Amino acid sequence: MTINAKQLEFILDNTPASQNIMLMGKHGIGKSRILEDYFSKKGQKVVTLFLGQMADPSDLIGLPEKNKETGKTDFMMPYWFPNDGSPIVLFLDELNRARPEVLQTIMDLTLNRKLAGKSLPAGSRIISAVNNGNEYQLTDLDPALVSRFNIYEFAPSVEDWISWAKSAGIDERVVSFIEGNPEFLDCYENGEAENLERTPDRRSWERVSEILKKFSEITFELKPLISGIIGSEATSVFFEYAKSEKSLSVKQIFSSDFSLIESELREMGISEITKLNNSFFKYLESFSEDCTENEACKVSENLNKYFDLLPNLSKEYMMHFISLCSASVYPKTLVFITEHCGALYKKILDSISN
Repeated sequence: MTINAKQLEFILDNTPASQNIMLMGKHGIGKSRILEDYFSKKGQKVVTLFLGQMADPSDLIGLPEKNKETGKTDFMMPYWFPNDGSPIVLFLDELNRARPEVLQTIMDLTLNRKLAGKSLPAGSRIISAVNNGNEYQLTDLDPALVSRFNIYEFAPSVEDWISWAKSAGIDERVVSFIEGNPEFLDCYENGEAENLERTPDRRSWERVSEILKKFSEITFELKPLISGIIGSEATSVFFEYAKSEKSLSVKQIFSSDFSLIESELREMGISEITKLNNSFFKYLESFSEDCTENEACKVSENLNKYFDLLPNLSKEYMMHFISLCSASVYPKTLVFITEHCGALYKKILDSISN
């Protein structure tokens, strides 16, 4: 079963610290950021170790030294090991990229909470993250090690990211684009693409946002720069979107007083209206999962008024809207319309029969 960010928080709330957690997921989906945000709110320190970067066990357990009192070999504890007795959250990132000899050291740590004979403070947690997929160069994990973790496939939803992006100050043009084009938030290669072919992920959109904040307008000169971050295909769609979004966004239409935006809609051409129709259905496909009743009512009200406007502009606009009402392409949107927009659904059926 795949879990989203809210479900992960519930799991963290209800899993004892003595039980280890493993999160499987693609790169760039914000595993470490979500964990750091969650535990920082609780006043707990998160120590992140990138196991794939460790050359040998000494990078994890520290260097050996002679104990002057016993004459035996001891280990100098690494920089991150807590000395004040306060529990920590030890986040073992890239677990299945670690060398086999490093993984052997992890065995005792995950079972007994010990590292080179020294125990982690009581109440400490161990959470690991692994990438899953044929496109990654990975190390096979020992079944004995895997058995020491509660394993969850983590895939935060588009709405999870949008909610975070707004609170984190991500450029509103990026957020608006993802709201209308959620399929471009995570575009992972299917295994047939070249290794260096760039595709967007959540981490890359943060980098795009950082750059765009310097510019009040998205101009053609930015295209090569952005292309190196999210790839040529996503860049082309993003720039087309930026040109058309000089007026209204899907979010504005669904949340505004419709009478205030109607005149602007009347001035749009066929390419803008068809693009807007597509954006509505893409937006509702993810919006419908977590919307409140008040949000659903407002969207339903404005969507109904928008549909009434279309035949006054052109019957072609209305028929394009109706053509998108497909259960195979937008199943969640169609369910939303039937459940929350009964009047609109009847109009659609009447239009088809006429």
